[in-house]
Amino acid sequence: MLAKRDIILKGVAASSGIAIGKVFFLEEDDFCVIRKDLPTRDAREIEKKRLNSAIEKTRAELRVVYTKIDEVLGKNYARIADVHLLILDDPTMKKDVYELIDSGVNAEYAVFKVIDKIVCSFEFIEDDYFRERKIDIQDIGKKIIGNLFDKQRKTLASLEENSIVVSHNLTPADTMTIREKLVKGFATDIGGKTSHTIIVAQGLSIPAVVGLKAISSQAKTGDVIIVDGNRCEVILSPTPETIAKYRKEYTLQFAKRKELEKLKNLSAETTDSHKVLIFANIDNPDEIQSVLSNGAMGVGLYRTEFIYFNRDSMPTEKDHFENYSKVAKIMSPYPTVIRTFDLGGDKLTKLGLLNVEHEKNPFLGLRAIRLSLKYPEIFIDQLRGVLRASAYGKIRLMYPMISEIEELYEANKVLNKVKQDLRRENIEFDEQMEVGVMIEVPSAAMIIDIISKEVDFVSIGTNDLIQYTLAVDRVNENVAGLYDPLHPAILRFIKRIIDESHRTGISVSICGEMAGDPHYVPVLLGFGLDQFSVSSAQIPEIKRIIRSISFEDAKKISEEVLRCGSKDAILKIMNTIYTQ
Repeated sequence: MLAKRDIILKGVAASSGIAIGKVFFLEEDDFCVIRKDLPTRDAREIEKKRLNSAIEKTRAELRVVYTKIDEVLGKNYARIADVHLLILDDPTMKKDVYELIDSGVNAEYAVFKVIDKIVCSFEFIEDDYFRERKIDIQDIGKKIIGNLFDKQRKTLASLEENSIVVSHNLTPADTMTIREKLVKGFATDIGGKTSHTIIVAQGLSIPAVVGLKAISSQAKTGDVIIVDGNRCEVILSPTPETIAKYRKEYTLQFAKRKELEKLKNLSAETTDSHKVLIFANIDNPDEIQSVLSNGAMGVGLYRTEFIYFNRDSMPTEKDHFENYSKVAKIMSPYPTVIRTFDLGGDKLTKLGLLNVEHEKNPFLGLRAIRLSLKYPEIFIDQLRGVLRASAYGKIRLMYPMISEIEELYEANKVLNKVKQDLRRENIEFDEQMEVGVMIEVPSAAMIIDIISKEVDFVSIGTNDLIQYTLAVDRVNENVAGLYDPLHPAILRFIKRIIDESHRTGISVSICGEMAGDPHYVPVLLGFGLDQFSVSSAQIPEIKRIIRSISFEDAKKISEEVLRCGSKDAILKIMNTIYTQ
């Protein structure tokens, strides 16, 4: 007889944490959609009325979801439900369904065919965010068809505490129910880094792993299961030894969290009194409470892309102003670094941006500052919102993806024109607002001695800097192993950026994933980095490491690493640090 073994399934990072419990399997709604011919005009009109009734019922259900999310997480998260409402009200989709009914088929079949056609078109979209939207479209299609059949979706009403929900997919509404039922976690077959279910799960701090492909066919209700959101793994049929190990790890993590909470009001200061600042990265104003509760000294990166998502028109100057001023007021007197939008043009076509064709390689295409300069009317609305908000707190402005000095000059030219307009309109703003750039393109890193003389600060975006320097798509599983922050070229670039910036008297921060990884903190500290900008949850651990090491030792480590010519040699040094 074979010994019992853990079944380990790898998935996509969703929401961190560990959960141990019993499976509650939520089956997918399966509808047998059959084509029925409608020979008479009266029959088709009746079918349209059925469709309208189903759409209205679906709309009412979505509004309930919006209210729930709004009450718990705030309006920015609630916009996720708005996306479903926008899909539901899409005039083209409705027109196509009506035309099929007019051709003589029943409403269920017409909805199924139109949704299927739209979903198939999404298969050819390379961008993760928009490819994930096909799941939202499928969800809406299922809701409408379910209401046409007058069939209630299988619910989570019988859930018990300590359960872990397993399903092919979960909607944001399901995730809210999971919270209300005090479920420990969930795992799904599908889902990616930008799925709306993940966004809600992270907001609710529910351990989760998605993109597991076949977990719904492997897990059964009542099975013991472990969800490890830290390692992006789910363990089915865990052995007693594995369960004991994870219970111990959960206890240790809980105790560690309590210890880290004590560091909240302490400075990020080495044992020999060298101080650095730890800032937080955010996507929307609703995250500010987490920023403050984790002891951040400011917002080092406000990713403004969230303002452009989940809507059917471009954000207005008022939209920008209200979002940024809210953060600035709460964070004052601490600084808030607002990065102008870092999006590709293809992402804005649905918001009215015309003449932007789908690009085969969007990472090297029309995006970020390039897009802002090509369409200054969009850029100007954002800059006016930022400048107006600067009157309400300490705001700094940052341009993304600068690759040449001319782009910086051109961006500042637009900024100065906006300032002139505001002065003429007698609108108050901070005349001394600092302006910086993200260094995330190798060409910018090579001319940092020139760029640093023209800005007030720089921030290193390690995610893209690594990707562009090493020619590696970090989400491509075929080459993901080559994406390495410890590559000698990356470390030398970072050191160069810090040194040249310091020569001109400006500060340097790092806001990529590398900044939030505890293993890299001693090296970055030793390079002379002034600020770490990380997710709120990472702040206590980064602060703990900084407070446990001397700056002199960190400098010795960084000097030794820079002398290495290979990744293996660097890794050996890093491993030595963490075994001492």
